[in-house]
Amino acid sequence: MTSSDARSRPQPQVGSQTLARGLTALLAVVDSPTGMTVQRLAEELGVHRSIAYRILQTLRDFGFVTPGSDGVYRPGSRLASLSTAYLPALREIATPVMRRLADRAGCTVHLFVAERDEAVSIEVVEPVTVPQHISFRAGMRTLLDRGAAAYALLSAGPELPDEPEAVAEARRRGYATSAGEIESGVYAVAAPIANSHPTACLTLMSHREEQLTAAAPEVVRAAEEIARAILDA
Repeated sequence: MTSSDARSRPQPQVGSQTLARGLTALLAVVDSPTGMTVQRLAEELGVHRSIAYRILQTLRDFGFVTPGSDGVYRPGSRLASLSTAYLPALREIATPVMRRLADRAGCTVHLFVAERDEAVSIEVVEPVTVPQHISFRAGMRTLLDRGAAAYALLSAGPELPDEPEAVAEARRRGYATSAGEIESGVYAVAAPIANSHPTACLTLMSHREEQLTAAAPEVVRAAEEIARAILDA
């Protein structure tokens, strides 16, 4: 489990421990690339193995996880319907634009939205024109105080007295950049999408800084295309 995964799992409030445990268990299964055993989940939750088993069985009954013959629980098909239910109109408008941008630039493109104090990736498109590229899945979260996506999202709002200089710079030129702020060796350029609610931005990621520098104008144009389509929808 990464630090960002742990940060995205809030502590349960009084009276919500059962629900919080179930949701934490679900996130643990989703976040684990190899799936989750009953024993591992019990250790993560700090509960007896029998409790972890009952939680996983309940999640299985609702289709959120599925058990394998190896005793490992993995994400279930019901999650697919949940993922498409979040901001479907924005994602439907943005995805074809993101696909064209990814193929032209040869980089992975994210659609980020602002959620409380975080930037959350809700859609990812990888290029089919190049054999090697950065691969991140949807759902990644970063704090709004660092990274190109955060700076672009903040630049869409009013000027704040203590905002990072990178936000002011993004507001001036229409896009934000970052180098190694989220992950070592990863460069990013992001442009805010006007007319979007919640606030959204397009983010291009690459290991090659010069590749993103050249692609920055295309990211801005793609964001503007999505903004126009939102108004026309």
